[in-house]
Amino acid sequence: MRLWDTTNALHDTILKFTVGEDYLLDMQLIRYDCQASIAHARTLAKIDILSVEELNAIEAALQEIIQQVEAGTFTIRPEQEDMHTAIEEYLTQKLGDTGKKIHTGRSRNDQVLAALRLFYKDHLQHIQEQLTALLQALDRFAQKHSDVPLPGYTHTRKAMPYSVGQWTRAFADAMKDNQRLLATVMEWIDQSPLGSGAGFGVPLPLDREFTARELGFSRVQWNPLYVQNSRGKFEALILHAFTQIALDLNRLASDLIFFTQPELGFFELPGNFVTGSSIMPHKQNPDVLELMRAYAHRLVAAQLEVQMLVSNLISGYHRDYQLTKKPVLEGFAVVEQLLEVSRLLFQHLRVNAAACQQAMTDDLFATHKVYELVQQGIPFRDAYRQVAEAVRGKKQEKE
Repeated sequence: MRLWDTTNALHDTILKFTVGEDYLLDMQLIRYDCQASIAHARTLAKIDILSVEELNAIEAALQEIIQQVEAGTFTIRPEQEDMHTAIEEYLTQKLGDTGKKIHTGRSRNDQVLAALRLFYKDHLQHIQEQLTALLQALDRFAQKHSDVPLPGYTHTRKAMPYSVGQWTRAFADAMKDNQRLLATVMEWIDQSPLGSGAGFGVPLPLDREFTARELGFSRVQWNPLYVQNSRGKFEALILHAFTQIALDLNRLASDLIFFTQPELGFFELPGNFVTGSSIMPHKQNPDVLELMRAYAHRLVAAQLEVQMLVSNLISGYHRDYQLTKKPVLEGFAVVEQLLEVSRLLFQHLRVNAAACQQAMTDDLFATHKVYELVQQGIPFRDAYRQVAEAVRGKKQEKE
């Protein structure tokens, strides 16, 4: 029986529509829901809703579910709707009336938020670690190629001299900023929603601070209505941080697509990083970079989707929130994959120093020549025009 069932049997088509993909998506969250249920059971035992024996039995059964999930033998059936019903049914079948007590003092609303936030905390920490690993790869690459010259571009035209080291460190600096942004996101997320019920509290003396400590949250999200109102707000913030990472990687990918084209050849992708053409046997395509570039737009779309889903809703819970789960979970999967691919890329990317040096043509140094004249006492605008005339003269000679 579903947690909300009373007497009416829901129409099969309506059930399928309202369940959506939750029973599939929740397989990513069920381990965290079990962890939250263990902490909640301990809180219930503190106020004598559960005896020590009942608590031990519930904890053991929840650990069994976690083990089965890790072994790939636990599933959520579509008719169960979600992980909450699947867990409670397991406990009830195994423990009888003791299993029926687990939902005391809890709503699916604060229950799902607890599982999601535990998932967020875990995976955001992993993303921070991935950013650190990428930064290390960037640093090694920059040191190795620090002095290799590289044309700088504005308007996709040669502008001024630069270096591979400086180019690489620009992206390292961007990732450091992204780490700071993620740290802010993690601080927002680190609030325990358990005990807030459906958004208006629970008429039991639950020790919410104890529950928060049990789950490793730094603090309690005290206002129960804000717990519900923050759903979608926090998720949009997560996706905003992800878009910042992805937009930096989008620019990185665009640079490398440009720099690795044979006409320039400043960088070279290893053979096992490129794909071929089904019709043109000579082609070596930078598909990995093109997909890195494209995924940034998908994350921007995910952020917009979440923000639109939760806008224009009055305070409190709405089923609309269910649809925020998929874009957020997909966002985590995308950004984790992007960071892994980027790290591998900089471990194997090659620099063609000869091609870079050959591209350092005289026009790149025009601005430097202007400032050499400025240092001799010539006004900047006069120096600028003098060098511009010299550049035009050389072009005319070549023509």
